[in-house]
This record gives sequence, C-alpha cells and structure tokens, in this order.
Amino acid sequence: MLEVRHLSKVFFEQNDPQKPGLIALYDISLSVRRNEFVCLLGPSGCGKTTLIRIIAGLLPADRGEVLVNGNPVTSPGRDRCMVFQQFGLLPWRTVLGNVEFGLEIEGMGREERRDISRQYLELVGLKGFEDYYPHQISGGMQQRVGIARALSKKPDILLMDEPFGAVDAQTREQLQEELLKIWAKTDTTVIFVTHSIDESIYLSDRVVIMHSRPGRIKEEVAVELPRPRWEGDVKADPRFAQLRARVRESLRE
Repeated sequence: MLEVRHLSKVFFEQNDPQKPGLIALYDISLSVRRNEFVCLLGPSGCGKTTLIRIIAGLLPADRGEVLVNGNPVTSPGRDRCMVFQQFGLLPWRTVLGNVEFGLEIEGMGREERRDISRQYLELVGLKGFEDYYPHQISGGMQQRVGIARALSKKPDILLMDEPFGAVDAQTREQLQEELLKIWAKTDTTVIFVTHSIDESIYLSDRVVIMHSRPGRIKEEVAVELPRPRWEGDVKADPRFAQLRARVRESLRE
C-alpha cells in the first residue's frame, strides 16, 4: 500500500543555497504491505526521521516519489498520522480534549468526536482518565494519549518517530507490548523509527536497516518470530538472539 521510489533529499545552507548540501537521503526505495509493521533502524543522522516526514507529507522530496494506495503524496493527509517522540499534548486541554482535537478541527460534531475519542482512549488503556490534564499523568500515559489521538482519525498508515524514546526502560517495554496489542486490533500499517535493535525485532515484521552519509537502505531483515509476541518471553527465543546478532553486524559493517 506504500511505495517509496528512488527518493532523495538534500538540505542546503540557508545563507548560500549554491553550496553543496547535506545529502540526507539517497535513492531510497521501499515497499510496505497493508497491515505490515516495519521498523526503520539506524544510527543518528542516517535520515530515518527525514524519510518518515516525507512519507507524512511534512517535507518535500528533491527526487523520487511516495505513493499511498497508488496516489502520490504531496502534502499531509488523513490516510497518514504521525506520533512524535515529544508527546505534543495541549496542556490546557484534558486527555479527552487532546484526543478529539484533530477531529474537532475537521469540523466533526461534539458528540460524535467525543464518542470516537472515548473509544480510542479505552483501546489504549486510558478509560477513566478522560478528565485528567497532561501534567497529572505519567509520560507513558501521555504517549498513549498521542497514539489514541492519531488512531482516532483511522489512518491507513501510522508513522511513529521514536515514540518511546522519552520514557524509562520499564515503561518503554510496557508501551511496546501495548502498541502490539493495539495494532493487532486495528487494520493499520505501522512504520516505526527506532535506534534500538531489540525494539525493532520485538515489534516488527521487517527491519529496514539504514546507513548514513548519505542516508540509504543497506538491508532488509525479515522477522519471522511468532505472534502474539507479548505471550511468553520471545526475547529468550534463540531465533531472537540470532536476529539481534545479524542486525548488529549489519550496523557495524
């Protein structure tokens, strides 16, 4: 459902656009199936965030194209929603008010958008917290609000840019498990940016390994571990260790 074709992106100096620029992405091609969970993995500066922002329509590409269901991406659209590392909640709005904000600016009626928002808050495990404000809940709960806000628009593709990078390790593991449970209940395709090898293997159907200078795809690794992965200890599976070693070696090369 998603095709990235020969995508390149260059950032030029604002003061002198004639100087050679930084090649953030070079000739990126990627296909993603419907309801697939794909992780983009690589070091800082390899272009993961740039790629996901171009897919979201937040940045233009300098060469190549992005297609969603055969339609070219030229701007943000309802078929794609983004979850950022920073929660981005409005502090003066309640949890419920934050989730319904996107639906509100689209003109949806008050009762309908509140019913939909409550449905997705229950899906992410926040039923009963509708009237709390962001400062009254934990960082992990704030990120769940962000996920509920994105899912409330029923996107075809959920784009997640290191969404668990700002929480502690224990909360991160809990959010990973919750995300897989939410994904299993929806028909959403997920593209997830991470620096963590273990996180990428635990979550995804496929790990896309990127290298920098210029940003490019080096390798794609299929993760053929059984689902659901929150049952039992999948990280103790010898196949998990083998995948970890393979991905680590690819990043070191």
